[in-house]
Amino acid sequence: MARIAIIVGHVKSPSFCDALAEAYREGALAAGHTVDVFATARMTFDPILHEGFARLQPLEPDLVPAHKAIMAADHLVIVFPLWLGDLPAILKGFLERVLQPDVLPGAQAGKFATPLKGKSAGIIVTMGLPAFVYRWWFRPHAVEILKRNILGFVGVHPVRSTVIGSIETIGDAGRKRWLTQVEDLGRSAC
Repeated sequence: MARIAIIVGHVKSPSFCDALAEAYREGALAAGHTVDVFATARMTFDPILHEGFARLQPLEPDLVPAHKAIMAADHLVIVFPLWLGDLPAILKGFLERVLQPDVLPGAQAGKFATPLKGKSAGIIVTMGLPAFVYRWWFRPHAVEILKRNILGFVGVHPVRSTVIGSIETIGDAGRKRWLTQVEDLGRSAC
């Protein structure tokens, strides 16, 4: 059984991203996995790393359990809506804060740190445009940045992605289908 940390990177709650995270959680729990869920919309923290990585910015109380859960997890799941072609700023700020070098093992000793080595991840991204248009015309830049430049940089591998497009027009039946598919992902912890 896996320990799973789910991060919902959105400023709005409730949202379809919350529903997807809940479907994943339900599937994972049904399969016997341990799950922690963190929704940035329900957390209080400063998303700006004010001095960059020059000095440790202490984690706020809402970030401490998130940081611990991420470090303890075998598998991470990051759910977010595509905003302006990228990750929402609140999600980027959350990741900068919980992954700042001074709170990571190895980096504290001045070494290049891959503190999440051995962990896997799943990315679930929602968007208004059709998924095939995002993949073909725009290239999945936000997914690739998160996969390679953020998660890969700290050692996470493999990272799988699920892109859910046309979110405003798929209707209730389409949303239910996606919730069922994401629940299945939770059962298999991928």
